[in-house]
Amino acid sequence: MHLNFIKNTVLLFVLALISCGNDSKNSNERDLLDTTQDRPIIVGANQTQNYLSLLNGKRVGIVANQTSVVFKKEGYTHLVDSLLALNVGVKKVFAPEHGFRGNHDAGESVKDDVDTKTNLPLVSLHGKNRKPTKEQLSDIDIMIFDIQDVGVRFYTYISTLHYIMEACAEADIPLLIFDRPNPNGHYVDGPTLEIENKSFLGMHPVPLVHGMTIGEYAQMINGEKWLADELKCDITIIPVKNYNHNMFYSLPIRPSPNLPNDQSIKLYPSLGLFEGTNVNAGRGTEFQFQRYGAPFLNKETLQFTYTPAPNFGAKHPKHKNTLCYGEDLKNEDIHGIMTLKWIIKAYNNCTDKSLFFLTDGFTKHAGTDKLQKQIENGVSEEVIKASWQKDLEAYKVMRYKYLKYH
Repeated sequence: MHLNFIKNTVLLFVLALISCGNDSKNSNERDLLDTTQDRPIIVGANQTQNYLSLLNGKRVGIVANQTSVVFKKEGYTHLVDSLLALNVGVKKVFAPEHGFRGNHDAGESVKDDVDTKTNLPLVSLHGKNRKPTKEQLSDIDIMIFDIQDVGVRFYTYISTLHYIMEACAEADIPLLIFDRPNPNGHYVDGPTLEIENKSFLGMHPVPLVHGMTIGEYAQMINGEKWLADELKCDITIIPVKNYNHNMFYSLPIRPSPNLPNDQSIKLYPSLGLFEGTNVNAGRGTEFQFQRYGAPFLNKETLQFTYTPAPNFGAKHPKHKNTLCYGEDLKNEDIHGIMTLKWIIKAYNNCTDKSLFFLTDGFTKHAGTDKLQKQIENGVSEEVIKASWQKDLEAYKVMRYKYLKYH
């Protein structure tokens, strides 16, 4: 699928969601579209007047990928190219999961390289080296972090943010964060991570859908003293203009190879849990995170079929070249909610239950070992979600301290 480029607009425009209540109300109440929003959203990277003075004469490192762009009247320019054109002293680029150009599979090791366009060294942060070393930062005076997130705990860019903050704090390097809207930022939902299940798929005790931008999340990491040895990173945030958390934000660039459109991003909090199972969630098709299926699901009940095959972003999809039975969700109407109905339905229609869950992958994605047990024991979605509420309410109180976009 092609990227959804913005054309013939000055900047980004968004659809907005009206909240039917305050942040403490149920997330499924937020389902009304607000068509009155007519002010353009201006992302941090576009506000050069607010950050160029901080970069003058400095040796600059950048954590960036394909979403790190400056929007123009027609199209956009990559942030690295924009800064070089402004004579900013960019020394190297640090690449997260999926790589600098966003063309690596999920979980695929990204190697150090050189960007062919700029000849800048590329330092991989996905593989053995998830945290910049002291040596890699020795020629850096200031670091920039500018990556589009989607607001889901197991989407690993916030884990990369943690390690960048920690490395910068240890090296006494200030971090400049160019903030961007969160397309799932209008609600909070899902199980809260139990710290004993900490991994790169979730490092902090936050819900699966955390409802924060990168900038807000960085403030929370500092404020809650989550860095090693309770270090504090010197951060400066260039905030988004004309944005608040009641808005639904449509991404103009796919944030990773397997999130191609708005529908996949809306469904990702729910279907992303399939990544910790033996069920395919659309990888190896053109409808990633808009369908699910497996050859061992009941074909009498789940009659939708598809066959995953290697493609962009999925060289080795689950059940490659094998007919899968499941559901097509590309037209599913879902706003402001994470649901378990599909994973419960898939498990209940599994012809061999021993094939469903992977060894520890599901617990890492869920952030808790309770959810798998609840599903296996036939607990209803209503009861499971009720069991999250105490933690969710406590998190919302904590989160409120760090919000910039009320």
